[in-house]
Amino acid sequence: MTSDYAIIGGGIVGLSTAWGLLKRGLRVTVLDGDDGSFRASRGNFGLVWVQGKGMGAPGYARWSQRSAAAWSDFAAELSDATGFDLGLEQRGGYDFHFSEQSLEDMVAKYERLKAELGGDYPYEVLGHNALRREEPAIGPKVAGAILHHQDGHANPLKLLRALSDDVRRLGGVILNGKQVTDVTKTDLFNITCADGTEIRARKTVLSAGLGAMSLGPKLGFKAPIRPQRGQVLITEKMPKLINRPSLIARQVDEGGIQIGATNEEVGLDDGVTQPGLSGLAAEAIEAFPALAKAQLVRSWGALRILSPDGLPIYQQSTEMPGAYLVTCHSGITLAAAHALFLPHWLEAADEAPDLEMFSEARF
Repeated sequence: MTSDYAIIGGGIVGLSTAWGLLKRGLRVTVLDGDDGSFRASRGNFGLVWVQGKGMGAPGYARWSQRSAAAWSDFAAELSDATGFDLGLEQRGGYDFHFSEQSLEDMVAKYERLKAELGGDYPYEVLGHNALRREEPAIGPKVAGAILHHQDGHANPLKLLRALSDDVRRLGGVILNGKQVTDVTKTDLFNITCADGTEIRARKTVLSAGLGAMSLGPKLGFKAPIRPQRGQVLITEKMPKLINRPSLIARQVDEGGIQIGATNEEVGLDDGVTQPGLSGLAAEAIEAFPALAKAQLVRSWGALRILSPDGLPIYQQSTEMPGAYLVTCHSGITLAAAHALFLPHWLEAADEAPDLEMFSEARF
């Protein structure tokens, strides 16, 4: 089987990229891992999020903004093609603060970033009373919030399903349960899997999340990424309680409230812990006291994929030209960019975005 592109990794990042390449008329094969693989796409928080990203790196803020702005059309096209409502809402999102000093300190940081972005950073500061008018269920311990108008959220599992379905509809091939063990190149790339499957392709994109730690050096990448665990909680389906998402809690399109997430350096351990879950619950109840009576229905841990500076990595291999590393910890936010803009970069088209700041050279 020969393709224009072999995509190693069938999560949100890989499938978004595959979808965009297929829309350009290219032949794409996606190699997805087995059920034992670490899967950030099935354990993330579902935010389409701009605020707080790009402190000291305004190019990352602009890349996130460009993707967030494209999300509506991207979601509409996917929904029309597959029938899945992705639950997208982009009416802003909150950064809650429990002290006036904390709020003031963050506003100062936002003002610096706003200046670096030429004023394109639409947010407002809400004191407790103003916030309560927007969120009547907010607790008395919340001093205020930053409401950023470019933020929103979506249903990540429906996004994953829609991308998978539409990649196949567009003629892409998705091979599940494939553990890639080696990649070599002569005239074409030859990708070998543990079960003996071999795929040949003109180009290869490594978007395997934490799998890039072992596969990256085989293709000539540094791949300096690490796992970071995030634990989350899900409540029963509830009447409308939260109007806009935050980093503490969001009410999903199906009614449940997702509470999260921890930031833990524990290696390749995606389990849950009582201290971690208890800390999440306590903070959520401080923000929304009504959650104290909510029934919890499930919890899980998942592993983020982080580079040393937290920014994405987009890199073509110098040792194996035609091989690309695409990795980030904001696969939901950047899904629209990976679907609509990244294929231009992979194909070196005239309209390709400038992604030089995200190369491995910075390390």
